Amino acid sequence: MKELHVTSVAEENETTCWGCGSHLLLSSYAPIFKCGWCGAITNQNAQKSENKGFLWRRLLDRCFVCLLIIFMLFVICGGVWAAYPIVFSISNYWGIFHSITTVLLSVATASTFILVAFRCAGAPPIIQWGSYRVVGKGRLEDYTFCHYCSKPKSPRTHHCRSCGMCILDMDHHCPFIGNCVGAANHRSFIFFLISAVASTVYVSILSAYAAYHLWPPLKLGTLNISRGSSNILAFNAVKTILFGFLRSAEFLSARGFVLAYLFVSCLSVQIGLSVLLWQQLCYIYQGNTYLSHLSSQGSDAVVQRDCQNIARFFGCSHSALRYLPRFQNPRKRHKK
Repeated sequence: MKELHVTSVAEENETTCWGCGSHLLLSSYAPIFKCGWCGAITNQNAQKSENKGFLWRRLLDRCFVCLLIIFMLFVICGGVWAAYPIVFSISNYWGIFHSITTVLLSVATASTFILVAFRCAGAPPIIQWGSYRVVGKGRLEDYTFCHYCSKPKSPRTHHCRSCGMCILDMDHHCPFIGNCVGAANHRSFIFFLISAVASTVYVSILSAYAAYHLWPPLKLGTLNISRGSSNILAFNAVKTILFGFLRSAEFLSARGFVLAYLFVSCLSVQIGLSVLLWQQLCYIYQGNTYLSHLSSQGSDAVVQRDCQNIARFFGCSHSALRYLPRFQNPRKRHKK
């Protein structure tokens, strides 16, 4: 009987909660446990490791930011230099209209980019912890301890090793802005995507419009439409268009190359940004972020999907939310 008593005592392990400092007696060794008083989750096997590649990642992010700034300046300055002489030669009223549109889109894109790139993505709230007297019951529910920052981490907070800090409601780390997308700049990031998509669409249309008036019109009568199959007709059409462009002296000028590059680059960029914007709006509609969406895959968590999540994200008033449609979760409908 005495040996059994010693064995049962030896199996009990005494540990300390990092959140409230309470001494807990566990029946056996548990690498991860949750405090019954404050609700904090402790991972005893986690060790603080040095982030050796932090400076290189920050340098790489800043290089991407510089490249994006150079591209934005080239699109603005190159578009004004290449397209606006042609637009003003056609009509002064259209030239003034396009000048105002260019200024508005440039200011909107540049201002939102500055807010997203150089604003803190969102730091977690500072709370008192480590003492039973100052931490209330359940105050640190599902909080964990960040071994990189040596600070408490809320359930919707993630540590970014590229930024070197914990980010509240972190969505993802974007290398092109050199910053994380979190609670403080997520809305600015969406506005930046909207303005960037609108700007690239506008520049691609304007460059195509200027190129149409710059190059001489093609003579469709040179195409032999009455003879040959459809494949031969298509080949002759493409050959005539290419030869018409190559014979044009304006196409071989610097203005022609800039217009062609603006059209191709803006068209490719707007496709990628449109896909990213649609993905972000889908996550907002679901009430998730990118990281929370990854963590919820495979789980049975009920997600409230409706348009009110989008309206709440953009800061609409509470009285206007009741007019927006609600959609029932298919899982809940199946359970009923």
